[in-house]
Amino acid sequence: MDRVRRIINAQAAYERGYFGENIGVAVLDTGIFPHSDFGRRITYFLDFIRDRRNIYDDNGHGTHIAGIIGGNGKSSNGRFMGIAPRCHFIIIKILDKKGNGNTENVVQAIEWLVRHKEAYKIRIVNISIGMVLQAESQERARLLKAVEYAWDHNLVVVAAAGNNGPRENSVTVPGISRKIITVGCYDDDKEQIGRSMLKPEYSGRGPTDHCIVKPELVVPGTNVTSCANQPGMYTKKSGTSMAAPMVSGSIALLLSKYPHFSPADVKLRLYQRTVDLGLPLSKQGWGMVDIRRLL
Repeated sequence: MDRVRRIINAQAAYERGYFGENIGVAVLDTGIFPHSDFGRRITYFLDFIRDRRNIYDDNGHGTHIAGIIGGNGKSSNGRFMGIAPRCHFIIIKILDKKGNGNTENVVQAIEWLVRHKEAYKIRIVNISIGMVLQAESQERARLLKAVEYAWDHNLVVVAAAGNNGPRENSVTVPGISRKIITVGCYDDDKEQIGRSMLKPEYSGRGPTDHCIVKPELVVPGTNVTSCANQPGMYTKKSGTSMAAPMVSGSIALLLSKYPHFSPADVKLRLYQRTVDLGLPLSKQGWGMVDIRRLL
C-alpha cells in the first residue's frame, strides 16, 4: 500500500486534511477480521452465510479489501495504511470461506444497504466479486438490476473488472453495468505479477456487448500488501479485486471534501481528472486515478 499511495498521490488528500471521516463504505465480500488497523470503525456486520453476529472472515479476501480502502496502518507504523484511513465500514458477508456466493444474497444485501444508508452514513458500495458472462441471463439481469438500484438510491457503486482479460468483452458482471464505476489494473504485465496464479494481462477489458467503455478506471492491483485475517499481520494479493477498493477509498476522500456529491457527480469528476496512461481504451478506459487531481 505504500507503493500504491505514492502512485495515486494519496498524500495530497492528507495534506489538505481529508482522510474519509464520516464516509461509510459498504464491503460485500467474505467478511472482515477485527484487525487492529480497523480500530472501532467497523460500525456494522451482517452475515448472510452463517447468520453469525460476531465479526469474522474465514477466507481473508474481504479483510484485505477493507484494509486497502481504509486500514490505518497501525500494525505497520503506517506503511500499509489504506487510502481513506478514517472512513468507517459496513461489512456484509455474502461469500463463504471458499469465496462462493449467490445472487440472492447480493440482492438482499443491497436492499438492506438502501434501507439503512442514512443510519450508517453509507455512501459507497465496494463489490470486488464478479459473475462470468456465461452465467444464466436471468441471474445476470438480477445482479445488474440490484447494483443499479443502489446507484439510483444515491450509493456510489464500485465494482472490479474481473481477471478474465485480455480479450474484449471480458469484464465480469456487475462491472458491465452502464451506471456503476468499474475498475481494472494496469500493472498486470508478466514482470509485475511474477509467480502468480493469475496470467499476464489478466485485467478484464471492454467494450461490453452493448459497446460500453469498460473499465472506466485503472489503478495498481498486482502484489498489493494489505491486512490479513490474523492479528496484526499483512499479506499480498493481486487482481482487480484489489483495484476496486483503491477507487472506493479515493472516492471516500473525494466525498470528505464534497459531501454533497451525487454518484453522477463522483463519476463525472473521476472522468474529468484521470491520468491518461497511453494504454488502449479497452484496457484503461478513462485512465488512472490521481487523488491530487481529483481533489
